[in-house]
Amino acid sequence: MIHSTTEGAVVTIELDRVDKRNALNEEMLTGLADAFGAAVQAGARAIVVTGRGSVFSAGADLSGPVYDPGFLDKLVSTLHKIEQTPVPVIAALNGSAIGGGLQLAMAADLRVMAPDAIAAIPAAKLGVAVDEWTIRRLVSLVGAGQARGMLIGCDPLNADRAHTLGFANRIGDLADAQHWAATIADLAPLTLQHYKLVLNGDGARDTAPEDRVAAMMRAWQSDDMAEGRAARTEKRPPRFVGH
Repeated sequence: MIHSTTEGAVVTIELDRVDKRNALNEEMLTGLADAFGAAVQAGARAIVVTGRGSVFSAGADLSGPVYDPGFLDKLVSTLHKIEQTPVPVIAALNGSAIGGGLQLAMAADLRVMAPDAIAAIPAAKLGVAVDEWTIRRLVSLVGAGQARGMLIGCDPLNADRAHTLGFANRIGDLADAQHWAATIADLAPLTLQHYKLVLNGDGARDTAPEDRVAAMMRAWQSDDMAEGRAARTEKRPPRFVGH
């Protein structure tokens, strides 16, 4: 499910569940965490993460146990490990990054986005809620107004708009991302480590107030969450009622 290749000082990590649109399950999350750790141990100076096929990642695999708290903990810890990787990480969005796929892209330091790729967080269509880190990091990357539209309105973000806002640092494909990673790998690593620490100190990892954590968990434990799950299975629009 996870493939790693090395060229010079650059390691490319690929998600490979093409038949599932690279949807994330526990096995993939474990593989991702292990692949990032192995890349650093092997001396990588830059890492590129991408998806095989036409989609970066469709997010959490909703056909699996993604509604269990254990999966959420696993997702958060994996994203945290990627964010803390001591070398620059470039997400090459070869296609759409949805939900957990977008969270993975936001854990990277830089993003190269294919012209037809989109980014979206449709959690409100499912009756669930994303965590504090995701919301704050999204605001940090795209601005408060765009983040509100993506979260409250479930509006997708296309590549051109993403580039204008700075979420996508460049428009391009995997080869473009790998070439950029190779140039970054030649830069001073201690300087880049310092920059990563400062740039990631945007408040996204600050402890969330108890009332906000409780609000998120109310969504995950609600009848609306169960309704969203049932509606997806039954291929019908959900009927949310607010409890």
